[in-house]
Amino acid sequence: MDKNQLLTKLWEQYIEITPSALKIHELLEEKGEEILNDHIAIRTFNDKRVNIEVLEKAFINVGYEAKGEYYFETKKLYAKHYENALDKNAPRIFISELELEKCSAELQEKVQQLLDNCDQNVFNDPNLVLSGAVWKGNSQAVYKSLLEESEYAAWMYVYGFRANHFTINTNALKGFKTLEELNNFLEASGWELNASGGKIKGTPEQLLEQSSTLADLYDVDFEEGTLKVPSCYYEFALRYPMSNGELYQGFVASSADKIFESTDVKLQKTI
Repeated sequence: MDKNQLLTKLWEQYIEITPSALKIHELLEEKGEEILNDHIAIRTFNDKRVNIEVLEKAFINVGYEAKGEYYFETKKLYAKHYENALDKNAPRIFISELELEKCSAELQEKVQQLLDNCDQNVFNDPNLVLSGAVWKGNSQAVYKSLLEESEYAAWMYVYGFRANHFTINTNALKGFKTLEELNNFLEASGWELNASGGKIKGTPEQLLEQSSTLADLYDVDFEEGTLKVPSCYYEFALRYPMSNGELYQGFVASSADKIFESTDVKLQKTI
């Protein structure tokens, strides 16, 4: 699988459970915009079978290289971002993992059981990043138990290995000079934005501004019945030039921390 096939498959899986992203994408195209992706985000656990080192292989195989690393102490996350050495226009890849050893014994045990009960051969699949939930994640009780401690873990339980969000490169848009202009257009079009930490996270001084929609609510069939669970969201990023005139390529941990909350049940008006 080459780079374009991998990225296309990630997009197809993403819009399947995030129809709002496709609608926003099409809405902007109708205004004459050509949509470029700033970055694609992936979630995982730091278990050696599925950690960042495992998931990054799919991207390294198609020309990506590790660049920056980030820590989110409150959410107990570690992340790395990757850039494609062969194609400067390719979206960055952002992979985060839940640091299980910092979580409760109960959460660690649940994740361990999930992974132990899988066919272990599935973790050797070079395209694991496209595999979704390879475990049996159909218990509403387990979902809600994980949710009490970690929204991130609960999301992983339901959705597994897939793109958590895509991000529009706002710099490449012709009709919007600022992120605020884009946000205003989206809200006027009926989309609700993540207001945690402000609708715009980051500042020009930090060289990166970010905003995002709230995650779609997707009907998940648990053994106890169907429940609407936040799936994925669409992000928007505006980058500023560094002192050398080149656009900043990294991420701001404090901003990403709030962007993560776009899938948080607590931000949703209807569950």
